[in-house]
Amino acid sequence: MDSGWPQPSRRTAELMRDVAESLLASTSVAVDGVVAAAHREAEYRALLDDPQFAAADRHMGKAYFRHWLSATLQDPGMRVGPCVDPEVLQFARDLVRRGLDTHDLGSWRGAQHGAWELWVDACFAATTVVDELRDVMKVSERSMATFVDDSIAALDEYTKKERADLARGASAERHATVQLLLEGAPIGRTLAESRLGYALAGSHLAAIIWSDSSDEAAGLDAAAEAVMSMCGASCRLTLNASTTALWVWVPADTVPPAETAVAALAGHPGTHVAFGRCGRDVDGFRRSHLDASATQRLLARMGSARPVVRYEDVALVSVLTADMAQADQFVTDTLGDLATADPVLRQTVLTYVRERFNGSAAAERMFTHRNTIERRLARADQLLPVPLADNAASVVAALMLVELRH
Repeated sequence: MDSGWPQPSRRTAELMRDVAESLLASTSVAVDGVVAAAHREAEYRALLDDPQFAAADRHMGKAYFRHWLSATLQDPGMRVGPCVDPEVLQFARDLVRRGLDTHDLGSWRGAQHGAWELWVDACFAATTVVDELRDVMKVSERSMATFVDDSIAALDEYTKKERADLARGASAERHATVQLLLEGAPIGRTLAESRLGYALAGSHLAAIIWSDSSDEAAGLDAAAEAVMSMCGASCRLTLNASTTALWVWVPADTVPPAETAVAALAGHPGTHVAFGRCGRDVDGFRRSHLDASATQRLLARMGSARPVVRYEDVALVSVLTADMAQADQFVTDTLGDLATADPVLRQTVLTYVRERFNGSAAAERMFTHRNTIERRLARADQLLPVPLADNAASVVAALMLVELRH
């Protein structure tokens, strides 16, 4: 407790406790509004475009909001010390490694405004007495604003220390070099190669490997080894993008089949891989990673738990899902009743098209008789608004959308 702060009246303290208790009971719903307000004002699009960073940012908003509400419940109206949640500090360390900053005032103020709107609405629901509301507003505003200012200062100081520590290590130079390459900034190939210990000439395949939780992150390096092995590569460049994600490049000119990758990663549950397309030289190094990033974002938008996805398999879907409402309408318009039919029917159509409309090849791939394939295709045509032969590209794209959600 800060002895320099005025004590709120008994009634003001009582109201603040009631409001804090009600908001704590619905924190997840409340945080959605706070995070949305913060993201509207955020400057760092690189942060919000990374699904894992966006999720960590949401956790940070929730941790700070709950911290202030819990302190207010215990000691209404008083100065609240900064939140030192371990996951918030880890998030800050990960941002530093990527050359980003937690000191985005637009985001902080956006979150503060969102939290304040929620608090005010809850206060008006708790009492309609003008004098009581006036006192609650004055006391609450002082406490919340000071908490935000103190938190900004504390986290800024923490990230400065982390940045100084990182600058003393070799990994900082590698991260900075990769960032320059990804941004297309001018940097000599020889200098970049010497810093990375990785040749930038020739073909490259990028992958992003991540885990569902920090408890499973210990297996990420083994998963990266598996990726290198399945690509037939003898070396790899690996960067720790965060505590639960790796950025990987291998010298390869083909992307392994998804089935091969799934089998190779079977011993790493909770691990996911997004592959880019292969590319050559410095531009290919950059483009392949951007493809892998787009694939990872697609999985996040779709809420997909698929362990392996290749950009070349979902490029059209990635474009279609920029607007999820429009994508859902596309599926309905294109597939009709096939969208909710037996999954085997949908898989048969996909396999048939991937096998270049060869029924025998599709039957062999699905371990069934060609007559069975033909019956399924006939049934699918009955369910489709437009026959498969007349709308194959759109049907496949819509089927991929459905498949990614399962």
